[in-house]
Amino acid sequence: MIKHYNLKHVTRLLSIIILSIASSCASRKDIVYFQDEPLNEESQLDNMFELTYKTNDILTIDVSSIEPAAVMPFNLSPVSYANSTNNGNDLNANGNLLRQTYLVDPMGNIEFPVLGSIKVGGLTRAQATEMLKEKLKDYVTDAIVNIRLINFTVTVLGEVNRPGTYTIQDERISLAEALGLAGDLSIYGKRDNVFLIREVDGKKKYAKLDLRSINVVNSPVYYLSQNDVIYVEPNNAKVRQSAYNQNTGVIISAVATLATITAIIINSNK
Repeated sequence: MIKHYNLKHVTRLLSIIILSIASSCASRKDIVYFQDEPLNEESQLDNMFELTYKTNDILTIDVSSIEPAAVMPFNLSPVSYANSTNNGNDLNANGNLLRQTYLVDPMGNIEFPVLGSIKVGGLTRAQATEMLKEKLKDYVTDAIVNIRLINFTVTVLGEVNRPGTYTIQDERISLAEALGLAGDLSIYGKRDNVFLIREVDGKKKYAKLDLRSINVVNSPVYYLSQNDVIYVEPNNAKVRQSAYNQNTGVIISAVATLATITAIIINSNK
């Protein structure tokens, strides 16, 4: 009677442990980002070979000419570091001045000295440059306008070797270059399912790309826009690997021991 009770008890305990291991296993649903996106015609994106300015872009604009005094009213004056709250991130080479910038507002406008509110949202750098030159003709002869976007970033997540947010200096970057900054895909990244999220006119749009195909270079999202997010989905091997936690080895050893005890008890009952 005692042996029969022990056998039932051990068997039940063994079953509970096995079920606990099974229930702790992660699935694709637990691991993968962005699983339920509705890919449809509304998600299609236009080619972005040249970026256009958007809300919350931060710009520097320099106006110069052969007459420096004539362009002074059209350039923002630097502010002292002592009066700055930017922790010195935009200090010039002297380490004591902070360069002022232009923020594109929700309407796509910036406030420009003398000229007032100017709409730059939706314009390329070349278009914005020509527009400003035209407006400055009444004040400055042969003005030179230099515009630069200083907060162009892309974010790379998922199965890459160095995930993170990267600042782009030259205002033009391809998908391949962004993945290169992130150290390329890890061995666990799905090459046929790279997911991109982009905001256009305040709306989130998305696309999926297959890096195995050479035709990816012809994709309308191959060249990235500011604030794009790239996500590399893990493959099945990575999902399975995530099912094992740091205690799995101990649990398996315990289960093996209990299995041995159970076998001994069964044999002793014969």
